[in-house]
Amino acid sequence: MARGRRLLIFSVIATIIGLVFSAQPALADPDGSKALNDQLQATARQYYDIQAKLAASQKNQAAAKKKLADAQLSLTRLRAVVGTIAAARYKGSQLDVLDGVIASSKSPTDLLQAGAIAQYLVWKDDEQLRQLREAEQSATQAQKDLDAEIANEKKQYADLDANKRKAEKALASVGGLVSAGYTGVARDAQPAPRTASGGFPSEGCSLKDPTGTGGCVSPRMFHALSEARLNGFTHYTACWRSATWGEHPLGKACDFAAAPSGFGGIATGSDRTYGNNLAAWFIHNSDALGVLYVIWFRQIWMPGIGWRSYDGCCDAASTHQNHVHLSVL
Repeated sequence: MARGRRLLIFSVIATIIGLVFSAQPALADPDGSKALNDQLQATARQYYDIQAKLAASQKNQAAAKKKLADAQLSLTRLRAVVGTIAAARYKGSQLDVLDGVIASSKSPTDLLQAGAIAQYLVWKDDEQLRQLREAEQSATQAQKDLDAEIANEKKQYADLDANKRKAEKALASVGGLVSAGYTGVARDAQPAPRTASGGFPSEGCSLKDPTGTGGCVSPRMFHALSEARLNGFTHYTACWRSATWGEHPLGKACDFAAAPSGFGGIATGSDRTYGNNLAAWFIHNSDALGVLYVIWFRQIWMPGIGWRSYDGCCDAASTHQNHVHLSVL
């Protein structure tokens, strides 16, 4: 009887421990502050928008430079040809040629042919002059386009700097000091789909959450989760959860436990290494996956900002010392 009671007690204790370990919610939204979360979302989204504009500007610059080089090459050639034409007209050699052709004509047919030759020579000279004018106009416009794109590029860099300052100001409330972060060798992920302009399409919470929360995730979050698993990050993960703010209820965030089976205490040993590697992998593939931010072990990473200290409170979940939090656009 006593042995049976002990077994029952051990069973109850084991059940409680299992529930605490695997069902404990991971508090993954920055510092429990909606204002901070909204600010981080806005600055991260703006970062990707600016990056798309910057990439487009640099592409346009390359096209403008090629167009300008082609126009300048045409100008060099045409100016040489037109210079020869101008010299011939100045010296009268062109008229001498025409006079010679006409004078050598011995019949009306020859005269007509001579007239046709004269008309062709005049047309050819005028065509070369027309091409020269068009080449000059093309070169001028190409230079203007290039100058405009250079100015646009400078504006995008200025916007990136302003964006960085806003994010740093927002992060000051949770520490915000530059930190070492987590880096290492990481394999490339397959990039998430983008729009024709290079940005990320707007997405809703349209797919069933594969982590078994009963909720949903966006296609981009599903993609990031799938890529993580394909790259060997298969520990316990929970994505969707009910809340009034943050990315989790939007299906755009997941909590990746450091431990294999659930959210436990502060990660140590191989669990800590797993979290370090996972955070580094997300950062390495941030542009491909559309990462908004990553939080791990009292540090937060944002695109264009890098790693900053993160002073969450007051347990392993809130300080993100037992899981890696990922939010995507």
